[in-house]
Amino acid sequence: MKAWRVHANGEPREVMRLEEVPDPQPGPGQLLLRVRAANVNFPDALLCRGRYQVRPPLPFTPGVEICGEVLAAGEGAEAEPGTRVLAQPPLPAGGFAELAVADAASVRPAPEALDDAEAAALHIGYQTGWFGLHRRARLQAGETLLVHAAAGGVGSAAVQLGKAAGARVIGVVGGADKARTARELGCDLVLDRHTDDIVAAVKDATGGRGADVVYDPVGGDAYTKSTKCIAFEGRILVVGFAGGTIPSPALNHALVKNYAILGLHWGLYNTKDPAAVDACHKELTELAAQGAVKPLIGDRVPLADAADAVQRVADGTSVGRLVVVPTTEEAR
Repeated sequence: MKAWRVHANGEPREVMRLEEVPDPQPGPGQLLLRVRAANVNFPDALLCRGRYQVRPPLPFTPGVEICGEVLAAGEGAEAEPGTRVLAQPPLPAGGFAELAVADAASVRPAPEALDDAEAAALHIGYQTGWFGLHRRARLQAGETLLVHAAAGGVGSAAVQLGKAAGARVIGVVGGADKARTARELGCDLVLDRHTDDIVAAVKDATGGRGADVVYDPVGGDAYTKSTKCIAFEGRILVVGFAGGTIPSPALNHALVKNYAILGLHWGLYNTKDPAAVDACHKELTELAAQGAVKPLIGDRVPLADAADAVQRVADGTSVGRLVVVPTTEEAR
């Protein structure tokens, strides 16, 4: 089969190679899956660079979440061939390939309301948003939610989940095209970080109160501005550092302004509270069936273009989710 492999760390476009490799075989408790769609995540770029918290041995295949079709089951695993599922292939054999294996206990049914590319983009980003907004920040209906990178894959999920929860959503983006996308997603107010005074605009829109919850997958300057427009008893949710700079919070500032700084590492729930992950998947499936959430797919690319897609996400030039699908015909 064909699979992308990384033999040395560096920029995705430079280090990812499309190669012929032996077909994987499912081990005990595993399923063999035909990859129908593989979502591109920022961690894929970090994996290529060797900067992710998990560093698989070289060479490895990136691609941390897929929508796949069950082909066969290993010893002790049960699944009906042809079933469409969401899966996270365990590294070093990720999902940017024609075939993948995954632990049967970790796969979940793909929502019928979503096509393959949309389903592939549902799991990690929307689970992160749901756990962040509901489990960590306790977002309430009527509160104001500020979302950084609102037109991106992670941010767009938070926008939809915030609206579904009854919040007023302010989206921060970079550029006119992304601003249009954020408005189409349902943001009540869209701010362009290139031209708008984010702090003043948020305070003006909230009558001086500030945002009750901030969803920050960017870090750096975005975090700093968030601390200046957070409400009394507000919650800043730290999701990632796509901007490249990890902020150093001034805890005295959090003290005198009475706000909370909350971290979220969604992956821990898979081991610490897997039942909560299952419950969240059911909730997301219901929201998808209702049309309340629908992953924004910025582009569907063939397997041959996966390295370029990962680089686009790394560079921050993409809108919504980029999804790798098996063939050119299915991609376009």
